[in-house]
Amino acid sequence: MSPKATIGLFIAGVILLIVSQSLYVVNETERAIKLQFGEVVQSDIQPGVHFKTPFIQNIRRYDARVITLDSNTARFLTSDKRYVMVDFYAQWRILNVRDFYRATAGQPAQAFELISNLLTRSLRDEVASRNLTQVVSGERDELMDSLVIAANEESKSRWGIEVLDLRIKAIDLPEDLSASVYQRMSAERQREAREQRSEGTETAEGTRARADRERVVIEAEAFRDAERLRGEGDALAARIYADAYNKDPEFYAFTRSLRAYVETFKENDMILLKPDSEFFRYLKSATGK
Repeated sequence: MSPKATIGLFIAGVILLIVSQSLYVVNETERAIKLQFGEVVQSDIQPGVHFKTPFIQNIRRYDARVITLDSNTARFLTSDKRYVMVDFYAQWRILNVRDFYRATAGQPAQAFELISNLLTRSLRDEVASRNLTQVVSGERDELMDSLVIAANEESKSRWGIEVLDLRIKAIDLPEDLSASVYQRMSAERQREAREQRSEGTETAEGTRARADRERVVIEAEAFRDAERLRGEGDALAARIYADAYNKDPEFYAFTRSLRAYVETFKENDMILLKPDSEFFRYLKSATGK
């Protein structure tokens, strides 16, 4: 290869290198800034093909899409002195790439740390102003909205970051406190069970006592009624017998004697009596005389 061809190839290579270092592309999903000797000379570069001074200026690109920050579970103290374990996540994006670069030195990890510390601090203040019931259920939505507003006041002006949303995934009690709460709940339930058993025993004893008293009263009344009915029956039978006897005393005496004969000789076939005994009155004569 001749020297002219070599020089031509060298010049063409240099030109291609300069052109490649002068052109750059910014995608739709990116935010870019132009740096010159470490200083920002242009920010918020629009998507497309652009030029820069080769070897002097360089381009830093950052994701312009929504980014999710998943925090570690942290421990907070409520206004009623109860500890809770809160697990949350946040969504954010770069709003001003110049401020973002200056605050984080272009390091996304630094941005994650800044946002996490800010949200944790804001969340601690919000939880400290509420009691356990309000944190767990009553005012959770209000708490998250307040956190987003408070976080944006600082993140937008200082770091060029906009916090879009914050959601609390879980609110739990610490393990040691959970055990204490469980023991207290168990003791409370056992106390209620003892009270229920005591009230049940008392009610059962009262029911048994009333049943026993009612049984005694019923038996006494039944015995009284039975004796009264038996006396009335005996009186009625005696009156019937008397009326029947008064109508025909001789016939009544005759039937009584016959019944006595039957009952006597039913089990005994021999009896010793005087011949003139009153027992044989109707055997001697049909008239009993």
